Amino acid sequence: MFAVIFSWLIGVVLAADVHVSWDVSFQNVSRDGFSMHLATVVNGKLPIPPVYVDQGDTLHLHVQNSLPHPLSIHAHGLFQRNTTYYDGTGMITECGIPPGHSFTYKIHTTDQTGMFWLHGHHEFELPDGLRVPFIIRKKSLWEVDEDILITLEDWLQMEFMEKTRLIDQMPSKLLDHNYPSVLINGINGNLTQPIRFVPGKRYRLRVISMSSTYWFRFRIPGHLMRIVEADGIDSKPAAVEGLDMCPGQRYSVLVDALDTAKYNYNINVTFFANFVERAPNVNPRYYHIPLEYRESAPVKQYPIKEDHQVKWSSEFDLQPQDKQEILEPIDRQIVLGEKEYGPKVGLPFYAFGNYAFNHSIQVPALMTALSMGDLAMDPRVYGPQANAQVVRHMENVELVLNNTNARDHSFHLHGHVFQVVELGCAVQDRRLCSSRTRRSLKWPMRRDTVTLPMHHYIKVRFKADNPGTFMGQCHQEQHLYKGLAFVLVEAPDVLQKTLKVPQAILDHCRILGRKTQGNAAGNWGFNMTGLPQATLVVNSI
Repeated sequence: MFAVIFSWLIGVVLAADVHVSWDVSFQNVSRDGFSMHLATVVNGKLPIPPVYVDQGDTLHLHVQNSLPHPLSIHAHGLFQRNTTYYDGTGMITECGIPPGHSFTYKIHTTDQTGMFWLHGHHEFELPDGLRVPFIIRKKSLWEVDEDILITLEDWLQMEFMEKTRLIDQMPSKLLDHNYPSVLINGINGNLTQPIRFVPGKRYRLRVISMSSTYWFRFRIPGHLMRIVEADGIDSKPAAVEGLDMCPGQRYSVLVDALDTAKYNYNINVTFFANFVERAPNVNPRYYHIPLEYRESAPVKQYPIKEDHQVKWSSEFDLQPQDKQEILEPIDRQIVLGEKEYGPKVGLPFYAFGNYAFNHSIQVPALMTALSMGDLAMDPRVYGPQANAQVVRHMENVELVLNNTNARDHSFHLHGHVFQVVELGCAVQDRRLCSSRTRRSLKWPMRRDTVTLPMHHYIKVRFKADNPGTFMGQCHQEQHLYKGLAFVLVEAPDVLQKTLKVPQAILDHCRILGRKTQGNAAGNWGFNMTGLPQATLVVNSI
């Protein structure tokens, strides 16, 4: 007993307050070496240095907003348990940091470890540069000689909103010279510095997709990768040939170096999007990271494998290290269909439900949940554009997402990891979907971001053990911009008894002219006078 208490005290003593200061502003930069445009930078620079803490530390992220619009910072994958107001989601948990003002996010790391990331989540700061790895370290289950971080990003040739306006006018522009570049470890993917291996040593590669819209595949020919973590959840080692990563996903893999330095190798990175047409040298596009054993050694070449010949990463081939069993029984099932409404020109509107999500609500959803008493359990008070889904405390929730359309989506749920329990065809036409149904019914892998493939459904489960208001969203920025999101309102009755929003957050709302009480319109009951009209979405494309 003494040893347990002593160990706990040692952990408390060693826990630290880690302070990181950001001044977020606009600046013209050229990250890929040939396109110059306005970007969102931190302390005048891009890329932003990764943030490292040890488990138990508290990160104090001091943010000065030097942008001309409100700003919020989301810690992707962090639960923010008992501090949901730090989730950093504009008009869901806060009104945002007003221009010229500052705020400190306090992020506790007592119950999570692994790979996460920080990014802007109010306007469109993420695709314009505001994204950075956030690593919570602990004593590893695996002995390694070196820990190596690899970041993968897409980089637009112009500001996100400028490109979106262009696409909205002429969809054919999707595949012209404005198709994104690739950044690997913060620089042009064609100029990536070598990763160096020493024969006989073991490495942990932390691979993180900080993409705003597009997919990555990652392979090391001649080397076996063993997945040991996905989205901050330790897994039993699982051998794969490659990582198939949607925007927002993270993997840690163990790689044993070969016993000889006779050859060097290339780590292959494929950048692609199956929701726009294929084009030679554009979609897909290929990059490599030099893997160097000896500076003068020749590069060993391997025959090119077709994608269907590669054993890619899959949630259904992973088991969590803690063997958490499938959540049963199901107390509540939420079924949402991805809907699209396509205008004749430009991108379609998207919705998980009947209305496209947008930030036009006048009161952050968290503050509606705290101020509306018993009515906070009624999804109507959050406004139609929130697509609110209200769940009770400690319910086992099964979320079924149906995608009958011809686009993949990257689904991310804030405030939780979910068990990935089933994937199957959402359409009967076998020409569109011929996949066999996959299930994980004993120890499903948990993660916070998953691919929702075209013409498929996916079932995920989570326990509603974290009272708050959390976004469920497509993590492709253009799809989020066009409405593919909903708000999970979790145990508002518990929130009202346990949570107090910091005064600084309330003050920011006042400065921005936003209310901090009432329904989505800032009124009482179901009176939505003053709330902008929501966009109704029906499947028409």
